[in-house]
This record gives sequence, C-alpha cells and structure tokens, in this order.
Amino acid sequence: MFQDITPLFCDRECLRIMYDETVELYKDKGITKVVGIESRGFLLASAVALKLNAGVAICRKKGKLPGKVVEENFEKEYGKDTVCMTYDAITSDDVVLIHDDLLATGGSLKAAYDLVNRFHPKKIYINVIIELTGEGLQGRKLLENITEVTTLIKI
Repeated sequence: MFQDITPLFCDRECLRIMYDETVELYKDKGITKVVGIESRGFLLASAVALKLNAGVAICRKKGKLPGKVVEENFEKEYGKDTVCMTYDAITSDDVVLIHDDLLATGGSLKAAYDLVNRFHPKKIYINVIIELTGEGLQGRKLLENITEVTTLIKI
C-alpha cells in the first residue's frame, strides 16, 4: 500500500518539526555526509546536512546519475531494482546518515546501506520519517542488527 507523505512537507510547521527532530537525533554523532534516497529522501537530506555541517550524497535508481557510479542490486516484493551513487560520493573518513521518507519492507534501505558500506565509511546510521509496522513489514528487523535505525513516526 502506497503511503503519501507529501502533505507532511506542505505543512510548514510539520516540515519544521521533522527537520528539527532529525537534526536533534544526529547533532552529536559526527555526521559528515547525509545520503538522501530517491526521491522523497532528498527533501530533508540537504537541509539536515547543512545544519549538521555535512555534505550531501544522493542515492538514485539506475540510469539517473551521470558519470562513473557504484551500483547495488536488490530484490523488491515485485521484482528487482538497482540503486547507485557516484563513485566518489563517500570516503573512508565519512560518518554517514542515510535518510529516507519511509521504512516498510526495508529492501531499498538495506540496498542503500550495502551500497554506502562498500565505501568503508567509519559509521553508518539510518533515519526515516515514517516506519510502517503492519503485518509482513519487517524492515526494522532487516536493518537493526547492522546499524542504528531511528524513525520519527511509527504507524
């Protein structure tokens, strides 16, 4: 089931709260790069990165980034997909926050984690705005054994 979170971004008070809460969670973690996942993960990634004095890297679907990229293939509930980042997006000195809008089955976030991990950063964190916890949605279980996962809202 598709969850439309666009109304959260249209409401300036809600947007401010999401931004403030995300920054508060990570202000003391030494984040040097925020990775926004296509496409709604882009919406907060840059603003949060600026406040954390970090850079931004983007994680996109195959064929959407120019130049040399690093790819990670993954299985979705309805087929296969690939996420990509530019080959120089992350360094081994980085502490990375991966940000997206939604955690459901965890497939795309796990692929983004695996992709970022190939750069061998010092640490990787994952943050999402909404975590869906319904039957069959085991995204947190897929991720919590490999890194810290925070969510702003659980439904």
